[in-house]
Amino acid sequence: MAKLVYALNQSLDGYVDHTEFAPDPALFRHFIDDVRGLAGSVYGRRMYEVMRYWDEDRSEWDAEERDYAAAWRSQPKWVVSRSLNSVGPNATLVGDDIEAAIRGLKARLDGEIEVAGPELARSLTDLGLVDEYRLYLHPVVLGRGKPFFAGPRPPLRLVASDRIGEDVIRLTYVPAASRD
Repeated sequence: MAKLVYALNQSLDGYVDHTEFAPDPALFRHFIDDVRGLAGSVYGRRMYEVMRYWDEDRSEWDAEERDYAAAWRSQPKWVVSRSLNSVGPNATLVGDDIEAAIRGLKARLDGEIEVAGPELARSLTDLGLVDEYRLYLHPVVLGRGKPFFAGPRPPLRLVASDRIGEDVIRLTYVPAASRD
């Protein structure tokens, strides 16, 4: 059975915004390895549209960016959206009965399925489907934006903290009622 993990970069004051801070080389390498090890990813429409950047090779990319793109393209993706009519390569559109679709993925797959996007993570948390939260804290204070947590969460229990690269701390939490 797969584990559903919500993981995103965030500022010290709790906001997510990929345009405000970028991973250093060590963190980027961590993300490449992370993506390679996933059973797949679940995206909301907005996050999927951001990530589609990796669908097409770009001449300005370095070797690390090409590695990330290759890993991202090869992994299965499920896109939760009622407004999209189609999705790109290696992606499946999930329009209705999100709960049944995600429960089915968790039952059918082994390993980790990553969920990206605060609103989608909130919906999946409300359904009791998120097994783990990974907060990649960057030493940046934004003072505004979209919060990592789009709504209240059940109590969480810290199960790990790791320094990645020079400046980022990854905090890993599970719902307090679960045993890890």
